[in-house]
Amino acid sequence: MFNLFGRKKPKSGLRPPRAPGGTIRPEDADHLREWVRGRAFVEAFIEPETVVNEMSVVLVDENGGFTRRRIGGPKGIDDVAKLLRVPVYDVEETGYPQRMRERIERDRLLRKREEQRRRRAAFERGELPD
Repeated sequence: MFNLFGRKKPKSGLRPPRAPGGTIRPEDADHLREWVRGRAFVEAFIEPETVVNEMSVVLVDENGGFTRRRIGGPKGIDDVAKLLRVPVYDVEETGYPQRMRERIERDRLLRKREEQRRRRAAFERGELPD
């Protein structure tokens, strides 16, 4: 109740899901390898493990295009570096690259404009809005 003797609290049962052996899954490795092929200036950004998600990597190309895959755990970082031969950064230290943030914002604006066009066309046809 009061933890009089300074004993540690019991560990909670919350643990993030993890790949077998704490390393990258074959299907994720295949996807990453295929994604890097034919792209220039690819960088890898390691995302930390959380209670909900296991450790993951985000690959970003020169145009801000990106893909995200699980790498299982700390052993997966070495696997990504050997497999892809790209620079690897810790996203908590470096943050995401500006080109990725700009690409996300540009894609969001394009989706918003398309939704507005769709609604305007529906309105002009006399359909009631949702």
